Amino acid sequence: MAMHVPKSYFQNMMKDGTKHLSGMHEAVFSNLEACTELYKTIKTCYGPKGLNKMVINHLSKLFVTNDAATIIKELEVQHPAAKMIVMASQQQEAECGDGTNFVMILAGSLLEKAMDLLESGLSPSEVIRGYEMASEKCLEILESLVCYTVKDVKCPDEVSPVVKTSVCSKQDGYEDFLAGLITDACMKVMPVQRTFSVDSVRTCKILGAGVLSSTCF
Repeated sequence: MAMHVPKSYFQNMMKDGTKHLSGMHEAVFSNLEACTELYKTIKTCYGPKGLNKMVINHLSKLFVTNDAATIIKELEVQHPAAKMIVMASQQQEAECGDGTNFVMILAGSLLEKAMDLLESGLSPSEVIRGYEMASEKCLEILESLVCYTVKDVKCPDEVSPVVKTSVCSKQDGYEDFLAGLITDACMKVMPVQRTFSVDSVRTCKILGAGVLSSTCF
């Protein structure tokens, strides 16, 4: 007579507090919903007319900003799927120093559309393949969409328009003045044989004056 052996469940093999999700609605949609919620939080910060967010971190310190890099850093996102978007945004910040909002909004928009495709009956592998084909097509036509090229990074007249696009989203209305000021500061500390370091530029706030009174020394 065979002795009854209790069935071993996956949950019993893991430590207390571990969650095991499976299936389309539990695993896939829960991850997509977490990512889209994070994306919707950042979406309203995008552009020169973007709204500021008030963030209070674990030390009760208050931040008022529309910079995605600062927001996600202070939010301390814990969800594994949402963390992947955060990591992509941080990589963009490390590589280019700008465009963190765009990365999160693009990724969130793609995942939001993926939810519609999954609900219509497509499988996750089919959606992934579709996005891979779209990525290949984007890389194919990307070179033809260049609107401006900096040929000499040491020429202020060529660099200033590029700086202006980054400043515009932070200081709307002062972009023309600040772009020239920032370009002048960067040109003065531009190294000859090594890469440029942002630590070489310092800012100092003086009470009793406005933005247009700023100068570069």
